[in-house]
Amino acid sequence: MVRPIYVYGSEVLRKTAAPADISDKEYISSLVTDLKETLAKAEGCGLAAPQIGESVRVLIVDGREMTDVYPYLKDFTRVMINPVVIEESSKTCVYSEGCLSVPGIYCDVTRPESMTVEYLDENLVKRTETFDKFACRMVQHEMSHLDGDLFVDHVAPIRKKIISKKLANISKGRVPARYTTKIK
Repeated sequence: MVRPIYVYGSEVLRKTAAPADISDKEYISSLVTDLKETLAKAEGCGLAAPQIGESVRVLIVDGREMTDVYPYLKDFTRVMINPVVIEESSKTCVYSEGCLSVPGIYCDVTRPESMTVEYLDENLVKRTETFDKFACRMVQHEMSHLDGDLFVDHVAPIRKKIISKKLANISKGRVPARYTTKIK
């Protein structure tokens, strides 16, 4: 089911998400389906459960729509349940980020260049995987949502000041988006 995407100013986006209860396989399966359908409708490259109002540690990333810019993402799609960062590189890189929960705003954000993550896939199989380049960025961005963190929290103070009016408008529900949004 396609769900509305919660936007900047919503409480659920600022909470630390609880671990997903993997014993409730029906709930996990339904949540993953909703995330996939919502992401496809919104035409994004990643979505975390808090963005659809569920404060649990589940996310999806899908880089297949970005192969024109990043050809190596041709088959890159992941479902991650209860992901944990095992290791991050000390070397960092900068990418411009945007977010379905912060529509219309893009900012340069510095994050680690690579990282290793342990997670359960949608079949509840334990995986350990190392990500780099833009795949790493997508996973990092979505994992931040699980900790109540948004990309705009990582921008330079002057940039934050420049976008503050736009952020205030989003938090008041005055935001144009090509998908259904919600604030609560």
